[in-house]
Amino acid sequence: MRATASILHVDLDAFFAAVEQRDKPSLRGKPVIVGGIGGRGVVSTASYEARRFGVRSAMSMAEARGRCPHAAFLAGRFDAYREASRIVMERLRELSPLVQPLSLDEAFVDLAANPDFDPDDLESLVVQLRADITERTHGLTCSVGVASSKFLAKIASELNKPDGHFIAHPGTELELLAPMQVTAIPGVGPATAERLRRLGVETIEQLRALSLDELTRSLGTASGRSLFHLARGEDDRPVEAHREAKSVSVEDTFPVDIADRAELASVTDTLARTVARRLRAAGQSGRTVTLKMRRHDFETHTRSITLPGPTDHPRVITDTALGLLAAADVTGGLRLLGVGVSGLTDWVQDDLFSEPPSDEDDTAPLPRRAVRHQPERTWVAGMDVTHTEHGDGWVWGAGLGRVTVRFETRLTPSGPIMTFADDDPALSARASAPAGTVEA
Repeated sequence: MRATASILHVDLDAFFAAVEQRDKPSLRGKPVIVGGIGGRGVVSTASYEARRFGVRSAMSMAEARGRCPHAAFLAGRFDAYREASRIVMERLRELSPLVQPLSLDEAFVDLAANPDFDPDDLESLVVQLRADITERTHGLTCSVGVASSKFLAKIASELNKPDGHFIAHPGTELELLAPMQVTAIPGVGPATAERLRRLGVETIEQLRALSLDELTRSLGTASGRSLFHLARGEDDRPVEAHREAKSVSVEDTFPVDIADRAELASVTDTLARTVARRLRAAGQSGRTVTLKMRRHDFETHTRSITLPGPTDHPRVITDTALGLLAAADVTGGLRLLGVGVSGLTDWVQDDLFSEPPSDEDDTAPLPRRAVRHQPERTWVAGMDVTHTEHGDGWVWGAGLGRVTVRFETRLTPSGPIMTFADDDPALSARASAPAGTVEA
C-alpha cells in the first residue's frame, strides 16, 4: 500500500445523458434516457432526473418507459461522446503520464508518476481538475476519488456523487470501509452477497472478522483471498497506461440456479447485445465469441467459436452465443452466464455477412458494414440535423413518414419544434459539433 493518496479515479456523471442535456437546452434539468429505443432496447445511461423514478443502466427500455414515460428517450450519439471523452483524457494526461482509461467516461491516474506531484497540494489539484473538465467540456461534471490504491480511489469517487470528490488519506481506510455494505466491493454480486449473509456478514467490517480460511472455504480460493484483502483496503494493482483490452465481456450471477433453456436463452441474448454495445462504444470488433457457464456445483465451463472475420454486430454475436448455449448441458441449472468477445481489432470486415440486419437489431447504432443496406434517410431520436431554412437542431421523433425536429443547439436557447415530411430535401443529418467549437 502507498504511503500517500496518489491514485486518482475520475467518473463522469451520467455521461451519455449529460452530453445530451448539454447539447439540447430543452432537456436540461429533465429526465433523459439514452439507449436502444426499439422494442428490445436497453438503457445505456439515465440522467439523475430519470434515476429518481427508478430508471437504471441495463434496464429494459420498456420498463424504463413504464417508470418514467415523460422522459426524453434518445438513441445516442457516439461521436459526441468520444469527443467529450477525448477532451477529458487529454486533461488527465496533463496530471500524469500514467492514465488508464476504463471506458469513455472513467479512468485511473497515477499522480505519483508525475515528478512535480505534491501530496500537500492534493485538494487544490482535485478542485482545479473538476473545474477544468467542466470548462473544457462546456458543462459536464465528474466525480473524483483519490486514495492509496485503485480499489479505494474508486470507492472514494462514489462517496460524493454527483459533481463532488473525496480524498481517502492513508490511515483512514479501515474506518472508511467498515460501515459499507459488502456489495460496495467489486465482484460481490447478489449470489456472493447472499452467501456472505448466511455467514452473518452484511458490512465490510463484519467481513473483516472472517478469517482467510473461512472465506476460501465458503467462496473458493480466488474469491475468498480477494475479499480478505479488499476488506482491509489492500490492493497493490498498478495503474497501467495504454492498456489494450484483450476482450469485452459481461456476465450475470443469478440469485437461484436457472435450468430453463428459454430463460437462459433470454439472458444470453441480453448479455450478447450488451457486449455488442460496448464494442461499438470502444470502436472495436472481435472474432471469437465465448460463452461462460458456472454450474450448480460451481464448476465453470467455457465454449468458444472463432468467426471468419471480426464483427460488432449484435445479431451475429447473439446468434453465435445462443448456438453455444444450445450445445451445452445445463442439467441441474446454471448459477452464472457470461458472454465475451475476444480477438479485438478496430475494424469490421465489410463482406463477412451478406444478409442485412433485421429491424430488431436496434440496441446499438447500425454496424459500419450494414449502412449501405439501409434507407438513405433514417431519422432516430436525438440525432443532429440541419434545415436549410431553420438551421440546426435534433430529431425529437420520427415515424409514419414524418420527422419532428427541435431547433436548438448547445449555444442557443430552447428552440421551437417543427414537423416535416421524412423525405424533405431541405432536411439533412449533420455531424455533432466538437465540444470546443462555437456553433453557428
